[in-house]
Amino acid sequence: QVQLVESGGGLVQPGGSLILSCTGSRLTFSMYAMSWYRQAPGKERELVADITSSGGGTNYVDSVKGRFTISRDNSKNTVYLQMNSLKPEDTAVYYCNAAHLGLRLQYWGQGTQVTVSS
Repeated sequence: QVQLVESGGGLVQPGGSLILSCTGSRLTFSMYAMSWYRQAPGKERELVADITSSGGGTNYVDSVKGRFTISRDNSKNTVYLQMNSLKPEDTAVYYCNAAHLGLRLQYWGQGTQVTVSS
């Protein structure tokens, strides 16, 4: 079955940086649009950033524009989220999502915790 495995979360001080990775298996990774979502305690899951299957297009939620960068390496079946200038309000569980719009399929990773605190 399809698996998405996130890594790279952890505890970081405000102003610090982290790189999240999500590696997919048992899917044709290059045919899926990839996204990063996050969910903070007591809040709904929100879309943080997404990237087209080819990597040619990206979108970001306003709160992370200029600080986060999504990228992908289809040869490694991996999508990344570079997070800079982290703020306490970025604290959440971050989830990787793969979506094949034509087949109406989507898959989720198990999530990785990011905590921004001094």
